[in-house]
Amino acid sequence: MPEEESILRRGLEAFAELGYDRASARELARRLGVSHNFINDRYGSKAAFWRAVIDSALGAQLVGLPQPDPELDDAECLRMLIAGFYRAAVETPLIGRIFVDEFSRDTERLDYLYEGYIAPTLQLLLPSVERLVAAGRMASVPRDVLFFAVIPPVSGMLDGPLARRLGRAEAATPEQLTATAEALAALVVNGLLATGGTAGR
Repeated sequence: MPEEESILRRGLEAFAELGYDRASARELARRLGVSHNFINDRYGSKAAFWRAVIDSALGAQLVGLPQPDPELDDAECLRMLIAGFYRAAVETPLIGRIFVDEFSRDTERLDYLYEGYIAPTLQLLLPSVERLVAAGRMASVPRDVLFFAVIPPVSGMLDGPLARRLGRAEAATPEQLTATAEALAALVVNGLLATGGTAGR
């Protein structure tokens, strides 16, 4: 019987490759190397197994995100938080593929991702954003616009084959990926701050 960590890792690989609907209980069991009724016996259902996979992949990532530092300027704090999110994404690249699949579907799984992980991540950013807006350093933007300004650049950390075609080294070191996360975060924050001058136009 594979250990729990191995089961959840293989489950993550299967959901990332196949998507939820195509990852049948039988196919999951085959990839996990277990009996066909193992998932129902251990987790209760495929949906519960999917949630366990997501919690295993994202739980530690959420806990490990940097916390707002009241000593920092809000723009610098925002850059630090976004860079931390990008660095964390490198540790769980398969999650990005699951997100792409789930973001376009109005399902209980999207509710689970939003309530458990997306909303808490946004809550880390919002206080700094609100103070920057109040100070006139950033234009007020709807929350959905803020989300899509911050999240899509994470693909720059994950799309290895395309990134290599665009000039990234074949085997990027952790230091290089950290530098990429910092550069992406600075680019995003600078873009958000640049909108401050357009507020009210």
